[in-house]
Amino acid sequence: MGILIAGLVLFLGIHSVSIVNHPWRTRVAARIGEWPWKAIHSVVAVAGIVLIVWGFGLARQHPLHVYEPTTWMRHITLLLMVPVFPMLLATYLPGRIQSTLKHPMLAAVKLWAVAHLIANGTLPDIVLFGSLLAWAVADRISLKHRVQGPIPSAPPSGANDAIAVIGGLLLYVAFILGVHQWLIGVSPI
Repeated sequence: MGILIAGLVLFLGIHSVSIVNHPWRTRVAARIGEWPWKAIHSVVAVAGIVLIVWGFGLARQHPLHVYEPTTWMRHITLLLMVPVFPMLLATYLPGRIQSTLKHPMLAAVKLWAVAHLIANGTLPDIVLFGSLLAWAVADRISLKHRVQGPIPSAPPSGANDAIAVIGGLLLYVAFILGVHQWLIGVSPI
């Protein structure tokens, strides 16, 4: 469990710099350059992801069961996951979805985390998904008090919402039919 927690500290820590002290992040990026800052951010984030994946895999070998999800809870999870991929795509495809949700990626992370907390009742699951949920909530709250930097995205278009929905639903189906099993080692159905 220690490796999982170390990975979460690295990954969420580097992603929380702007939450905790956005002016400091801006000063450091201005001093060393935006690209070197992004390179450092990326290296730390990737190291965090590696530790999260490794630590989660180790922790799942001997999990402590906190609660046992029922079958209907897993069905709720499948339903809650339907809009997650369209919301993720809407982050980079300016349209009504993006303007309505303001921060569709954070909305997707929150919904994804809640859905996975419903379907998984072991301590490693609670630590992983609960941490990501707490981070997404904190980041969304902090964005109300700071200016968000630009997000690279496609040009605005009336077709962007359709692309996000259709592409997102295709990704959802792909995950249900095998990608989740291949990446995570667990079939969602």
